[in-house]
Amino acid sequence: MKVDVLLGLQWGDEGKGKIVDVLTPEYDYIARFQGGPNAGHTLEFDQKKFVLHTIPSGIFRDNVLNVIGNGVVIDPVVLKIEIEKLIAVGVPVKDRLIFSKKAHLILPSHRLLDAASETAKGKNKIGSTLKGIGPTYMDKTGRNGLRVGDVFEADFKVKYDALVEKHVGILKHFEGFDFNLAELEGPWMEGIEFLREFIAVDSEHYINKALKSGKSVLAEGAQGTMLDIDFGTYPFVTSSNTITAGTCTGLGVPPTKIGKVIGIFKAYCTRVGSGPFPTELLDEVGEKIRQEGREFGSTTGRPRRCGWIDIPQLKYAIMINGVSELSMMKADILSVFDTIRICTHYNVNGTITDEFPFSICDQSIEPIYRDIPGWNCDLTALHSYDNAPLELKQYVSLLEELLEVPITIVSVGPDRSQTLKTKH
Repeated sequence: MKVDVLLGLQWGDEGKGKIVDVLTPEYDYIARFQGGPNAGHTLEFDQKKFVLHTIPSGIFRDNVLNVIGNGVVIDPVVLKIEIEKLIAVGVPVKDRLIFSKKAHLILPSHRLLDAASETAKGKNKIGSTLKGIGPTYMDKTGRNGLRVGDVFEADFKVKYDALVEKHVGILKHFEGFDFNLAELEGPWMEGIEFLREFIAVDSEHYINKALKSGKSVLAEGAQGTMLDIDFGTYPFVTSSNTITAGTCTGLGVPPTKIGKVIGIFKAYCTRVGSGPFPTELLDEVGEKIRQEGREFGSTTGRPRRCGWIDIPQLKYAIMINGVSELSMMKADILSVFDTIRICTHYNVNGTITDEFPFSICDQSIEPIYRDIPGWNCDLTALHSYDNAPLELKQYVSLLEELLEVPITIVSVGPDRSQTLKTKH
């Protein structure tokens, strides 16, 4: 067996959680491979809405085990709250969730470092969610971090105190930044005690043994390709590898064990926070997309920037990830438009290209659009792609032609039932 991968192809918020939930019955394991509580995977079913931050999106399905891999960073406070909410609605989380011993922990002092650093940047802020994720990954690469496996060791408190002492020393260099670490530590230690109640494993052995025994695994990514630390719109990126390659380092599986790669994208584009966004609409059209799509961050509540779909960007993401099939989300949101625009090329300083450039932060980029008729009708009651309006099918066919990858799922609403499978 091989690991199938599901990840976002834009700047995050594509709707990965919904598609993982839809596909979960086909798998034995759902495994998160990177990111942290800055993720916000929204799932809707049975007239209920759930937002997951750390826990894999397969948690609501029976007979599926959810794995938090070594590439994930975990805030015990956020995790405890998230799990308690699920238990309160009857989800048997302890029977469905295990942790990698090698996953790193977000400390209260990491969150303080994040806030201090972002404040110091002033107008040059990168738009951090202030969850402490960047500083945690910095300690990981700096070989100072605390991991889940450490909480079961006798010297855990000694390691914790040493790392906090280092952080406090750094914080003292941020002039005028006041903090109260002690008030954050109590809930954090409670979260650690709560974490000790769960099963922690060497997930690299665990996943590979599962594959060898014929079990099926779906790797779930967080954020999106354009936020990848290496290939995203640097420096306005996250601190982990959000692409397919991150599955290998974030779960401990070899490249030869990667199977299907399912790329998720919206029928338009959004971005949260700072950073370049070639097709952004700063007019009433952009606002209309935002309101129709309820484009506000599920983790931060911040309004998302909105724009038309960007083919050069998507082709780049498909190339980097080796995408084999696509899921298009939120087609229903574009139902209010008579005409829909597709950015097919960029004009970069006078040169026409469909390739994503090295940096779009400091260059003059003008999107070149192709206009097509919209479907201009409600899609939310559709249960079959056969019954979809011709204009929607033409939009899907045109995107497949431009992207050279089949679109196998079209989402027409937030509920898991509002998911149309094409005939590919």
